[in-house]
Amino acid sequence: MRDLAWGIAATGGIARTVGAVIAAEPGMRVAAVGSRDLGRAEALAATLGAGTAHGSYAELCADPAVDAVYVATPHALHLEVAEAAIAAGKAVLCEKPLAATVADAERMVRLAREAGVFLMEALWMRFDPLIRMLARDERFGEIRSVRASFGFALPYDPAHRLWAPELGGGALLDLGIYPMGLAQHFLGQPESTHFTGSAAASGVDAEAGGLMRYPGGRRALVECSLVAAYANDASVVGTGMRADLDAPFWAPRRVVLSGPGMEPEEHVLDDPADNGYAGELREVRDCLAQGRAESAIMPLDDSLAMMRMLADARSQIS
Repeated sequence: MRDLAWGIAATGGIARTVGAVIAAEPGMRVAAVGSRDLGRAEALAATLGAGTAHGSYAELCADPAVDAVYVATPHALHLEVAEAAIAAGKAVLCEKPLAATVADAERMVRLAREAGVFLMEALWMRFDPLIRMLARDERFGEIRSVRASFGFALPYDPAHRLWAPELGGGALLDLGIYPMGLAQHFLGQPESTHFTGSAAASGVDAEAGGLMRYPGGRRALVECSLVAAYANDASVVGTGMRADLDAPFWAPRRVVLSGPGMEPEEHVLDDPADNGYAGELREVRDCLAQGRAESAIMPLDDSLAMMRMLADARSQIS
């Protein structure tokens, strides 16, 4: 098989990070970079060894040399780029959250499904080797509780994308998706949620804490913040075993398992570079090779459910 040729939409930090992983991954290459600023696209293309730079996302998506598009734009632009890529028949790996709004996410999924084009949210946490190991471990028994936090102090600047509502800013969309996503991964969909927090002067949520309730009294306690630093660790507790995930829990390098009648087990990531980015890229490649338009590891229904949970949590913050 020939290399999977990627087009990268945007040139920010995450585009550079994932682009470097693509360039280093066997069987893949960066074929083109697109940006509304051609100079920035040319600079990143040169860094990643891409042969082409485009001055618009539309041109990138139409490029016949591109097989798959990695969408790394601000959230508010996800739909625009994904829609163009899907119309061109390109597979799409879209940064988390899938879109800025529930309506945008629903449209993206509908378009991809109608066209039979691959679409997946790039929630790298799902592809972390240690988290995947935990998800397969039957020693947990019935999982009763998930606790996770993600917070740091970011000086307020209304022009910064995390503080700007027009760019999909706020703590929940960027940070909250991780603790909520860990709960979703291990507990499924909650029966109800209760969130509290505070809003920034720009109107976006600055911090949030929530209780997510599940059948039988199971629960998740989640927190996120742009105004205070948290431990950024997590725990998953079952009737038979618990797991404590070191910070950053969404890409842990160390997990400790403990429980009644067992010696604590320490699991350390063998290759720190294999932190989930490579895994999500390989999943796109494998799905395309198998003719699948959706991932079983990161299903679109999970992405839509998360968008609805995030919207509900944001609506509770005043």
